[in-house]
Order: sequence, then C-alpha cells, then structure tokens
Amino acid sequence: MACVGYGRAAMARLLDVILPPTCIACGGEIGSARGLCVPCWSGIRFLGSPACARCGLPFPYDAGADALCPVCIASTSAVDRLRAVFAYDDKSRGLIISFKHGDRLQGVPAFGDWLARAGTPLISAETVIVPVPLHWTRLFSRRYNQSALLCHALSAALARSGNTKVVVDLEVLIRRRRTRPQGQLGRLSRQENVRAAFAINPKATVKDKSFLLIDDVLTTGATVEECAQALKRAGAAKVDALTLARALR
Repeated sequence: MACVGYGRAAMARLLDVILPPTCIACGGEIGSARGLCVPCWSGIRFLGSPACARCGLPFPYDAGADALCPVCIASTSAVDRLRAVFAYDDKSRGLIISFKHGDRLQGVPAFGDWLARAGTPLISAETVIVPVPLHWTRLFSRRYNQSALLCHALSAALARSGNTKVVVDLEVLIRRRRTRPQGQLGRLSRQENVRAAFAINPKATVKDKSFLLIDDVLTTGATVEECAQALKRAGAAKVDALTLARALR
C-alpha cells in the first residue's frame, strides 16, 4: 500500500511538471493544484467571524458568539444557520458564472476544500448533505447540477481531512416545476418564483434528521428558505445551509 501511495505521489509530481497547475480563476500558473494565484486570492472576500450567529452576515466588530443581525432579530426562518465561503461581488462573479454556466469544473475540488472549512460548525456525524435540486429539464440542458457537484466535493474534502464522515443524498428534495432564472428577478419576484417549487421525494426519510443544504450562490435567500420549509414540514429536526458565495446586503 505504501508503494502504491508513493507511486501516486510521484505521478502527481510528474504531471505538475508536464502540466503545471493553473489558477482556477485566471488560468495563470500556480505552485499547487486546487487553488488561486496570489492576485486572484487577494481579490476574493472570504467570509468568517465575526458574523451573525444565524445567517452568517459579517459584522464589523465582534458582538459575541450568539449575536444576531437586525434582520434575524426581526424575522424567523426555516434555515437554522447559514454560512457562505465568500462574498458574491465583481471579483468573484466570474468564478461562479464560469462554474455554473461555462462548464469550467476544474475548481470543484478547491470549492470542496473551502466549503469544508466554512461549514465545519454546521457538520456532525448525523448531518445529511443535500443539494438544491434542478428541474429535470434544466438538468438535461445543463448536464450537471452544480449544487450536487459541490455536495460531493464537500464530502470528499471532509474525507481527505479525516473529519466526520457524512451522508450525501441527492434525491431528498425534488423540484416540482421549472422556475425562471432567479438572476433576472427582484427580491419579491424571487420569493414568488420559487414558492412551493420544492417537495420531498416520497421515498426519502426526513423526520428527525439534520440536513445541510448546499447551493452555489445565495442572494435573497428565497431558494434555500423554500427548500428548508419543505424539509421542516416533513419533520426535519434541523436545516442549515452552506453556499459557495453570497450577496451581502
């Protein structure tokens, strides 16, 4: 087994010489695979503490581990906790768009690593990782569900780090109808667009389980909220959400 592992490591080094690793954003050469070059890395606004304990909105100062932002204080949500890797802005938009619509999947392993770091507080041995589903017609035309790819990448990253082994279930949620692309809509229209758009697969077991919803981008939160409501109505004990990027209000 040690020889096999050594052989794989040697092969990886050889491939790095023949095909040098490139930045997943700009394509420039970098020192190691699954990453960004220094200029691209410095342009991404990675999110973390201090932040709202529920929605993960960044705070300008440390208000305490249990502090909530004004929106979370004034409202309720089916999503118990929400976290994101980085801010969705002019610097990160190209990274997301090329992954979502441009068939550029070379960044998926890095995305998995980043999701694992950002999502650590949300994940336990009981967590079931589920993607926001695509309607079958959109899945047919796009050929892949980017959220499902992120689920598998997250699971693989957790396995590499030796952390908790979690279950990935791609079929818990189903999309009942084809919705308009959310990017073309305003806040209220987004909420109406996805209202009752998701349901639980009749074959799925949801009651008393803890779920982690995975999506690529969060803007108003309407999509993950509808998914979380469907899970809670079916008896889910907890529903958290983790996205690659989020728009900051």
